[in-house]
Amino acid sequence: MPVIVVANPKGGAGKSTATLVLGTVLAEQGASVTILDCDPNRPISSWKKGGTANAVEVLDNVTESNVVSILDEYRTKRQFVLVDLEGTASRLTSRALSRAHLVIVPLQASAVDTEQAARAVQLIREEEQSFERSIPFRVLFTRTSPQIPTRLEKAISSELAGAGIPSFSTHLHERMPYRAMFYYRQDLTELDPAEVNGLVQARENAARLAGELVEILTEGRAAA
Repeated sequence: MPVIVVANPKGGAGKSTATLVLGTVLAEQGASVTILDCDPNRPISSWKKGGTANAVEVLDNVTESNVVSILDEYRTKRQFVLVDLEGTASRLTSRALSRAHLVIVPLQASAVDTEQAARAVQLIREEEQSFERSIPFRVLFTRTSPQIPTRLEKAISSELAGAGIPSFSTHLHERMPYRAMFYYRQDLTELDPAEVNGLVQARENAARLAGELVEILTEGRAAA
């Protein structure tokens, strides 16, 4: 089953948030999901220890020595395996990319994030040469306005399209519930609407993103 790697050299681009949102939504929909938390700060592992009832499994004992064997094991018995990578290029990153069926590159609409996302894309292309296989990827805009795209966001989207870099049509919007997931250590269905505003909109946004992810993976398998 698919291995989905979430990667960007820049911290704060939304890697852990995107990984947690996608993993928990897919699990809530009934899929078997394992997340490999390779972020040195272990934010998703800390979230899991909060007592959530979400069935997503989180592993944090991942190193450059065992990442390939873990991925090979779990992709045979889980419907989705997501990898929240550390922020820097490393042997662990390279080995995770070697097993990826899709790489998600989170990107905030800023010049700095765009530059770092370009580095991530370059790394993917270098690994494609090393492994002599194609590694599909998509840029995912994060923390965008749910109302009207900014001019900068439109300009960056146009630049990516002109360079032939594919992007998710669904963005992961700036929504308080995504931050609240880490604070309360719950998934979107467990958060209390009396304590967290915008839950309905966040749940709809997350479901659309997870649905698009499944469509991309399905199309990829059909093309293969």
